[in-house]
Amino acid sequence: MNELMSQAVELMIAGMGFVFSFLVILVFATLLMSKLIVRFAPPEPATPAKTPRAKPKAPASVDPDTAEAIKKAIAQYRARHKK
Repeated sequence: MNELMSQAVELMIAGMGFVFSFLVILVFATLLMSKLIVRFAPPEPATPAKTPRAKPKAPASVDPDTAEAIKKAIAQYRARHKK
Protein backbone atom coordinates (compact mmCIF):
# COMPACT_ATOMS: atom_id res chain seq x y z
CA MET A 1 0.00 0.00 0.00
CA ASN A 2 2.83 2.35 0.87
CA GLU A 3 4.56 1.72 -2.46
CA LEU A 4 1.31 2.40 -4.34
CA MET A 5 0.87 5.77 -2.58
CA SER A 6 4.46 6.81 -3.35
CA GLN A 7 3.95 5.95 -7.03
CA ALA A 8 0.72 7.99 -7.04
CA VAL A 9 2.51 10.99 -5.52
CA GLU A 10 5.36 10.69 -8.03
CA LEU A 11 2.90 10.51 -10.91
CA MET A 12 1.00 13.52 -9.55
CA ILE A 13 4.20 15.57 -9.21
CA ALA A 14 5.32 14.57 -12.71
CA GLY A 15 1.94 15.53 -14.20
CA MET A 16 1.77 18.85 -12.37
CA GLY A 17 5.38 19.60 -13.38
CA PHE A 18 4.59 18.85 -17.01
CA VAL A 19 1.53 21.13 -16.97
CA PHE A 20 3.45 23.91 -15.22
CA SER A 21 6.34 23.74 -17.68
CA PHE A 22 3.94 23.73 -20.64
CA LEU A 23 2.17 26.83 -19.32
CA VAL A 24 5.48 28.64 -18.78
CA ILE A 25 6.53 27.83 -22.35
CA LEU A 26 3.13 28.99 -23.60
CA VAL A 27 3.43 32.34 -21.80
CA PHE A 28 6.89 33.00 -23.22
CA ALA A 29 5.82 31.96 -26.73
CA THR A 30 2.86 34.35 -26.54
CA LEU A 31 5.08 37.20 -25.37
CA LEU A 32 7.57 36.52 -28.15
CA MET A 33 4.84 36.43 -30.82
CA SER A 34 3.30 39.69 -29.63
CA LYS A 35 6.69 41.43 -29.71
CA LEU A 36 7.35 40.11 -33.23
CA ILE A 37 3.97 41.31 -34.44
CA VAL A 38 4.50 44.78 -32.99
CA ARG A 39 7.92 45.00 -34.63
CA PHE A 40 7.10 43.65 -38.10
CA ALA A 41 3.43 44.51 -38.59
CA PRO A 42 2.67 47.42 -40.91
CA PRO A 43 1.53 50.56 -39.11
CA GLU A 44 -2.17 51.14 -38.91
CA PRO A 45 -3.51 53.67 -41.40
CA ALA A 46 -4.49 56.98 -39.89
CA THR A 47 -8.22 57.23 -39.49
CA PRO A 48 -9.72 60.46 -40.78
CA ALA A 49 -11.40 62.72 -38.29
CA LYS A 50 -15.14 62.30 -38.29
CA THR A 51 -16.94 65.34 -39.55
CA PRO A 52 -20.42 66.06 -38.30
CA ARG A 53 -23.07 65.38 -40.89
CA ALA A 54 -25.19 68.22 -42.08
CA LYS A 55 -28.68 67.99 -40.67
CA PRO A 56 -31.46 68.17 -43.25
CA LYS A 57 -33.20 71.48 -43.06
CA ALA A 58 -36.91 71.56 -42.40
CA PRO A 59 -39.05 73.68 -44.65
CA ALA A 60 -39.39 77.22 -43.40
CA SER A 61 -43.17 77.13 -43.38
CA VAL A 62 -45.88 74.49 -43.48
CA ASP A 63 -48.96 75.16 -45.53
CA PRO A 64 -52.16 75.56 -43.48
CA ASP A 65 -53.86 72.42 -44.85
CA THR A 66 -50.94 70.23 -43.75
CA ALA A 67 -50.82 71.87 -40.31
CA GLU A 68 -54.55 71.28 -39.85
CA ALA A 69 -54.22 67.61 -40.90
CA ILE A 70 -51.40 67.14 -38.40
CA LYS A 71 -53.45 68.72 -35.60
CA LYS A 72 -56.42 66.46 -36.36
CA ALA A 73 -54.20 63.37 -36.48
CA ILE A 74 -52.65 64.23 -33.11
CA ALA A 75 -56.05 64.83 -31.54
CA GLN A 76 -57.36 61.53 -32.94
CA TYR A 77 -54.30 59.63 -31.65
CA ARG A 78 -54.62 61.13 -28.18
CA ALA A 79 -58.34 60.32 -28.08
CA ARG A 80 -57.64 56.65 -28.87
CA HIS A 81 -54.70 56.28 -26.47
CA LYS A 82 -55.97 57.91 -23.30
CA LYS A 83 -54.68 56.38 -20.09
